[in-house]
Amino acid sequence: MPDTRAHEDRAAILHDLETAFSDLFARTRALFRDTAERVHPGMLPGTYRVFSVIVRHGPVTASAITEALVLDKAQVSRTVRELVDLGLIHRAPDPADGRSSLLSATDAGRRRLDEAVLPMKSDLEGGLSRWPDEQIREFTEMLIAFTERRSPEPRD
Repeated sequence: MPDTRAHEDRAAILHDLETAFSDLFARTRALFRDTAERVHPGMLPGTYRVFSVIVRHGPVTASAITEALVLDKAQVSRTVRELVDLGLIHRAPDPADGRSSLLSATDAGRRRLDEAVLPMKSDLEGGLSRWPDEQIREFTEMLIAFTERRSPEPRD
């Protein structure tokens, strides 16, 4: 006979996790919105996401961004054009594939992003100020494992 109590406990735990994720996603959307606005007034959060991927992983192709962010090719193309027009990124021919371009942040784009994320970093540091470093490491490892759909590494 299945353990009904254990099933109910698990359901309650998963409900609490779902609620926590919902709150986290709302906060993340607000952070992206505010950071995008600091990078460039009127910048949409989706544009900021593409820009931050280019800064972190560039040089990168538009196809790689499309795949990484699960976006439509046309949407990424429009966003890349906007970022080029704003002077935040530049295109260079891809030596491995003459049909595509490599996208990289400009120096000005990197500076704008560095300045824009300072309040977010400060907020993160403040929110974790009382957390021991080991708990931050463990939380980070567990979050990465969850994102990659794998079990976290066993703790010693």
